[in-house]
Amino acid sequence: MLFQQIARNKRRTVYVMIGFSFLVLLIGGALGYFFYDSAISGLILAAVVAAIYMGMMISQSTSVVMRMNHAHEVTEAEQPELWHIVEDMALVGKVPMPKVYIIDDPSPNAFATGNDPKHAAVAVTSGIMERLNREEMEGVLGHEISHVRNYDIRLQTVALALSAAISMLVNIGMRSFWWGGGRRRSNNNSEGGNMQIILLVLSLVLIILGPLAASIAQMALSRNREYLADASSVELTRNPQGLITALEKISDSKPMKEADPTSSALYISDPLRKKKGFSHLFDTHPPIEDRIARLQKM
Repeated sequence: MLFQQIARNKRRTVYVMIGFSFLVLLIGGALGYFFYDSAISGLILAAVVAAIYMGMMISQSTSVVMRMNHAHEVTEAEQPELWHIVEDMALVGKVPMPKVYIIDDPSPNAFATGNDPKHAAVAVTSGIMERLNREEMEGVLGHEISHVRNYDIRLQTVALALSAAISMLVNIGMRSFWWGGGRRRSNNNSEGGNMQIILLVLSLVLIILGPLAASIAQMALSRNREYLADASSVELTRNPQGLITALEKISDSKPMKEADPTSSALYISDPLRKKKGFSHLFDTHPPIEDRIARLQKM
């Protein structure tokens, strides 16, 4: 069952790449049409931006994400206990030893990133090391190693890269607007008739809602993967109670001070502690109460 899920996750990575790439090109075409009278120019710009971000994230995903979250790498000599817990979980999970990072923040949290298990890394906050005992840390790091083993890190890396590309395209569009881009469009409004107006409106809506659509997709992916990582952590540790008490302590804490919002889906729990609204559509994680309830049944 687990290996089938891993294979399914690899296939899903391809689907996410195709879907996000299509969204990037669609937004690029809309941007070019709305601001520069040329959808082709927008498509070319989008393709270039997407290629740059994908190249950066796939080749340097660990260093990029760690810089975004102000994490610094540590060695076995500097943090022997943390290092040995990660080493134990990696050994049980049958994955290579990942790099280990620490984020200087009092809020307890952790995440894993990388392109594949051979190039993975885990990061924990200083707060989680202070608040959790060894049993609880094993549950948390078992969860993160499970993300590595299940190839969730690749899935989220791809989603993060293309979401960043979409944000960059929208920023280019907004700057064009403020600096006078698209003014020539007003001289030609009468030439295209109603169809041109409709296309302009659709382009503007797509430019505005594109980042929202990308965020929703990225968050949905994250929520789906958390349940599997929780279950996989229990498989590694044989101790659901360790992760249960860890989640309880993590949920009873303040937001992180400098967590990167675009990386929030990577963490074991939402580092921004956003208030929950009427819908879970914009949640980066499933409710901790639900996760604990599932763990208690194991």
